[in-house]
Amino acid sequence: MIARRDFLRLAGGAGLSLGLTGCASADLGNLVGMATEGFNQSIEALLLKQSPVPEFALDRIQPAELIVNGFSNYAPAIDPSTFRLTLDGDVVKPLNLSMEDLYKLSKKSMVIRHVCVEGWAAIVQWAGVSLRDLVQLAQPANNVKYVYIQSADGYYESWDIASLVHPQTLLAYEMNGNPIPIPNGAPLRLASPIKLGYKLSKWVTRITFTSSLVPPVWLRDRSDRALLIATARYGLNPVKGFWEDQGYEWFAGV
Repeated sequence: MIARRDFLRLAGGAGLSLGLTGCASADLGNLVGMATEGFNQSIEALLLKQSPVPEFALDRIQPAELIVNGFSNYAPAIDPSTFRLTLDGDVVKPLNLSMEDLYKLSKKSMVIRHVCVEGWAAIVQWAGVSLRDLVQLAQPANNVKYVYIQSADGYYESWDIASLVHPQTLLAYEMNGNPIPIPNGAPLRLASPIKLGYKLSKWVTRITFTSSLVPPVWLRDRSDRALLIATARYGLNPVKGFWEDQGYEWFAGV
């Protein structure tokens, strides 16, 4: 690893179910506006006080500068027709959403700078679903402060809830006006201008809401084959995130 990554390693830390039937029989986009009753008031307060990061013009996009990297050479090919995104944990309404369900939600596009801990950056256009819309649908409990994020390749991450509901934190399904390529995280990946690249998980399949940074069952059990391989290869005891558990900064703000 190059200097900045080594530096962060040494620095350390600086219900109800909305299933497919419900989604198919209703206008899912309208449900966002209907889900406010019983919504966590502390998260509502976060939504009101957050400000967006300045974005770039479309002609500033740097497609050649976005480097494909990851913790392994494994890039899972996920069939979008069978893909499901799960939102669970301490929520009133667990969700199990298809890509068609996600397409029904309001689509947000942004042109932001993706910053890698290795010292490079690229201006990219991302488009997809705002995490704050999904959070509003799931209705987290009042004690929720964090989420754990599972990826199809075995990668795992955790975020603070305030960063998750930032207006420019997306689950993106488009990159530079086209569907995201598999190496970049298709069909769904995190995109945000407020976090370093290693927090922006690719191939996202699950988001689990929690009151503390205690790994959820799916992470503790390590039942996913790719996660078992990663754990065996790197000797990890999963706690906060793949790279964080090797000494990288947890918050990783830009």
